Amino acid sequence: MPKIFTLPVHSSNRGDLTVFENILPGSLKRIFYITNADGETRGGHRHIKAWQALMCLQGSCDIYVETPDKKMVFGLDEPNKVLILEPQDWHTLENFSDNAIVLVVSNENYDPEDYIYPSYSDTQNALNELQAIENKQKKD
Repeated sequence: MPKIFTLPVHSSNRGDLTVFENILPGSLKRIFYITNADGETRGGHRHIKAWQALMCLQGSCDIYVETPDKKMVFGLDEPNKVLILEPQDWHTLENFSDNAIVLVVSNENYDPEDYIYPSYSDTQNALNELQAIENKQKKD
């Protein structure tokens, strides 16, 4: 289940220091960031093993999340807001502002075998279509 956290910020006349620690299970193995994505959709998958933490360090974006039970939208618009995605959280990143920089931290290295692309809705729709075909064939 996705969760939003507010990271602690330590402010002084020398600037702000935002601390990211003890957020993901295990150790941090992969860090990447997304830029120049205005007008695009990123993500469109879930994982088998990887947990992810997403932060919009500059600008803003929306994260659409689908679980087996519900659909949610999370707006990231402050650098100290972090969205934690568990492996089963299918997600897309959308509505990037012109200057958005999204940092993604994961507890797993990149592994193409860890990605599941169909959403829960897409999977259920496909199963419903198959069931309808089977029912029709039984009648014929």
